[in-house]
Amino acid sequence: MSDPLKVIIACGGTGGHLFPGIAVAQELKSRGHEVLLIISEKKVDAQASKKYSELRFETVNAIAKPPTLSVKMLGFLMRLRSTIKQCGEIIAREKADVVLGMGGFTSFPPVVAGAKKKLRTYVHDSNAIPGRSNRMTAQKATAVLVGMEEAAEHFPDSTVILTGTPVRDELEKLPSREKACKLFGLDPAKKTLLVMGGSQGAQKLNEVVAAGSEGSDWQVLHLAGQADYDRLHVQVGKRPGYKILAFCEDMSAAYAASDFCVARSGASSLTELSHAGLPALLVPFPFAADDHQTANAEVYEEAGAAVLKQQDEVTAEVITEMLTSLNDGIIEAMSESMKSLAVEDAAAQIATVIEG
Repeated sequence: MSDPLKVIIACGGTGGHLFPGIAVAQELKSRGHEVLLIISEKKVDAQASKKYSELRFETVNAIAKPPTLSVKMLGFLMRLRSTIKQCGEIIAREKADVVLGMGGFTSFPPVVAGAKKKLRTYVHDSNAIPGRSNRMTAQKATAVLVGMEEAAEHFPDSTVILTGTPVRDELEKLPSREKACKLFGLDPAKKTLLVMGGSQGAQKLNEVVAAGSEGSDWQVLHLAGQADYDRLHVQVGKRPGYKILAFCEDMSAAYAASDFCVARSGASSLTELSHAGLPALLVPFPFAADDHQTANAEVYEEAGAAVLKQQDEVTAEVITEMLTSLNDGIIEAMSESMKSLAVEDAAAQIATVIEG
């Protein structure tokens, strides 16, 4: 093992950045290193991070970049400068050796601050098409770590290392189907459809899945998001075998209870689905930057692990037809394809890079 390091991991903003960062922190801590995770002030960060009391978190006042010609740009630049200074003070206080950004707007200030102090700095991108924030952060990084090999071509001037995207410790080994179904009040003998609209939910997607699954033999575990939770409850009513949650505290159980999934195609969700071997209908978020969720979904569709449909193509009739056609043979074949896309040791690979 290398000498103990003090590592800063910037990973807030969305679950797609936070949870892979937590996975790397867990791996580094198991190797004897000291880790501080920097997160944003967003509610999703506070809600998710409180589950991991064994890890240290600190918030910074990072915000996403507005459009370049926006009237908000001046305020953003002033706040960015302040956040870079704040991150520099944290790095100095912690006597950090390495800074790792897990992508998104929270990564840029700590990586810049680390680069100014001549530290080794890294940024991880989990998507097939990297975001603009990561492409900018890469210019200050010692190397870029990518979850999909398709991303490498977007960093022509950087050292790029393919590591895969990590998953949290609790997703490495799922509970039994029986135990998982009991947790959610579901019947383990019935097929279960898991619905994930992303951490903020997705009203149209929620609506058509609820309508299309009515009358089918499938039961549904629906993660509606806080914003659409109440409305969806009204739509579904007291339908038997339909469990609605605003937020799921135990995703390992959700995956273990399920046979098929309807989801957005953010890279972190896809990584978790591949580890769980859970095939899916992927519906990219239509307003994702550079349409990167479609690019992600295409990788999984080409592997036979998922079906890709754009949001305007998904109707209640499409959901009904899909649930009718999914037999055991199709599900098993897609599940094996999904498992083949998993990188089992991604957190370990990243930790090894950080150790230098």
